[in-house]
Order: sequence, then structure tokens, then C-alpha cells
Amino acid sequence: MEGNIIVTGFGPFGVHQVNASWQSVKLLPSEIDGYNVIKEEVPVSYEFVDSKVYSLWEKYNPELVIHVGVSSYANKITLERCAHKEGYVRCDHFGNKPSKGTECIAKSLESCIQVGINVENICDYLNTNLPVKACVSENAGRYLCEYILYTSLSIDKSKTMFIHVPELGKPYSDKELADGILEIIRCALKQKKA
Repeated sequence: MEGNIIVTGFGPFGVHQVNASWQSVKLLPSEIDGYNVIKEEVPVSYEFVDSKVYSLWEKYNPELVIHVGVSSYANKITLERCAHKEGYVRCDHFGNKPSKGTECIAKSLESCIQVGINVENICDYLNTNLPVKACVSENAGRYLCEYILYTSLSIDKSKTMFIHVPELGKPYSDKELADGILEIIRCALKQKKA
């Protein structure tokens, strides 16, 4: 094995009692292009993200970290371009806000961190070569999705991505979403090797 890839999906919250992100992530293979794939279901909890994300990076020293979340607004696979440090006012699934008020506790002081992977190229590849369609976004929602993205970007923005997926059946199945995520991972690995 060449190394590790971490892929996370979120657990149930709100109207998403079956979370499309975890349903699709868990269908990914355990090995992609010679890399071991570690799949983690993440509770929709600021405290969990604060404690677990750093330990995942330390334990696995990943080549790539892909966080996946569901969006009720999405009808395509959505590649997020950036994440912000502040503005997290919504309570998580357990009724809690971030421990630093509305701010991510990640060590970075940057107000906004850009993803270091060329998401536009990946989006173009998906739209040309796959039945699932994709787009790029600059607003990950200032909730747990953006919070976990900022946390990982603060560790290594050259190895981190966030993918929003639509709800299941709107219009894609968990298998179709998993196929799209798989191709995104392959594209990101190719960029890193180029």
C-alpha cells in the first residue's frame, strides 16, 4: 500500500435520519489505486470534530482527506472551494455550539482557507465523463460541513477536500454518489502525483 486516504461521512441529523453522505461513503472500496481507505462516520457534533479530526490525521498520516456531507439544496455533487473560521451560529445535532462561540478552534488564524486541490478541473472531468453531474461552491454552509473542512484545511490544505452530495434519490442513488466520490478521489490523487 502507498498510504492512507481518509473519507468521512456524517451521521443522522435533523431531517436527514438516513444521511446520504455516510450511505455513499460506506460503499467505497477499502483500497483505491494502491491506497488504504479509512472510512469514518462522524456525528454532527462540533466537539467530536474538535477532538477526532486531529487524531485521525495523526494516526493515519493520510495522503488525502475527503469529507462528505449532505445538502438539501444540492442536486449535483458539489465540490467546496473554501472554508471560513467564523460564523458558526447553528447548534449541532446535540444542541451545542462551538466551544469558542461562533469560531472554529482550529489553530489557523486565516479567516478563510482555500482548498489546495484544483476542484474546477475535477468538476470538469466529472461532467464530461460520468453520469453524475458536479459543480463548484464557495459557500459550504457555516455548519458542521464547513467546520470540519476548515479544521482539516488548517492541518494541510493540499490534501483536503469537501464534497456535498444531494439527498438520496434527488436525483442520485447512494451507489451513483459513491461512484462519483471514487472518481473525485482518483482525480485528486492524480493531481498530487503530477
